[in-house]
Amino acid sequence: MKSNAETSIASVQVNESNKLYSMQKEFEENILPFLSATQKAALIEIDGLAKSVSWFKVGTDESYLTTTLITQFDVFIHVLTTGGIRIPVHPSILASASSVLKNIIDHRQNKNSDNNRTIQILGVPTEAVAIFVRFLYSSRCTEEEMDMYGFHLLTLSHVFSVQLLKQRCAKALIQRLKIYDAIDTLQLARLCDASELYFRTMKLVSANIKFVQKTEGWKFLQENDPCLELEILQFIDEIESRRKMRRKRREEKRLCLQLSEAMECLEHICTEGCTNIGPYDIESPGKKKKVPCQKFATYPGLQLLLRHFSTCKRRVNSGCYRCKRMWQLLQLHSSICDNPDLCKVPLCRYCWGIRF
Repeated sequence: MKSNAETSIASVQVNESNKLYSMQKEFEENILPFLSATQKAALIEIDGLAKSVSWFKVGTDESYLTTTLITQFDVFIHVLTTGGIRIPVHPSILASASSVLKNIIDHRQNKNSDNNRTIQILGVPTEAVAIFVRFLYSSRCTEEEMDMYGFHLLTLSHVFSVQLLKQRCAKALIQRLKIYDAIDTLQLARLCDASELYFRTMKLVSANIKFVQKTEGWKFLQENDPCLELEILQFIDEIESRRKMRRKRREEKRLCLQLSEAMECLEHICTEGCTNIGPYDIESPGKKKKVPCQKFATYPGLQLLLRHFSTCKRRVNSGCYRCKRMWQLLQLHSSICDNPDLCKVPLCRYCWGIRF
């Protein structure tokens, strides 16, 4: 005769078998007929990954879906989607892929009710949830799936802290940025703390603000999210300020280069002479014709200033603009001259003495 322990074990096995049969029956009658081909394929792939934790292709026939998915329901927990679909998954796989799911599973591991063996992922399409669960097993996601469910996958990856998927989604959305949905992408990037996606989208919005303001997303933003609108306007203002600063720095650099060249040209004219202007102790231009300097772009203007400065009757005190410019150049030269006693630039020693 069987012992009480053996009888109890047999009774438990019968109850588990009856429970499994009723679950299979419910799945075949209430869920399977309403699944699309894509959903069936996704569930089959998840089941295959759950058994071998590797990727392989299987058929999409309903007999396989019924028998293989239901045979091990007693060791699975379920992910419940918005469409009412229950996706069987291994808790250990989910826990290893997501710290958030691990906390949820650990919190419910001591509870044996059916509700505590179900994780609800609502608010996104069932296909997106199936792709998300498959990614937890295989770390794979196709470009077509990113095109269709990139927004949803980014949301799921942020909520459940799956950093690898989050990075891939952000990269894919950056490559697919469009003006018409830029505001939606910007809002999602801010909510999901996707900094690179946020910055790239903000640059796109700022560069095409006139077109963005005509979209429905911008109208919605003005009515419902004035803080983000303010961030966009501040970002545009900051970019414009930086552009002005860069232009100012370029102008200052250009001016410094011109002044440096003018100092070299002034020393060259006063030391060696050039064409019909130069120091008195240099051979006169009539005896030996000199060619104008080609390496100094400021030579023509500086030559005219020197001629005017030497013959002007009004000079600086009378308000001559050209004489003031020449005087400023002479003062600048004296401020950088190392040997004013031997320097041949006019008034160098005088300006150097005034300075000290």
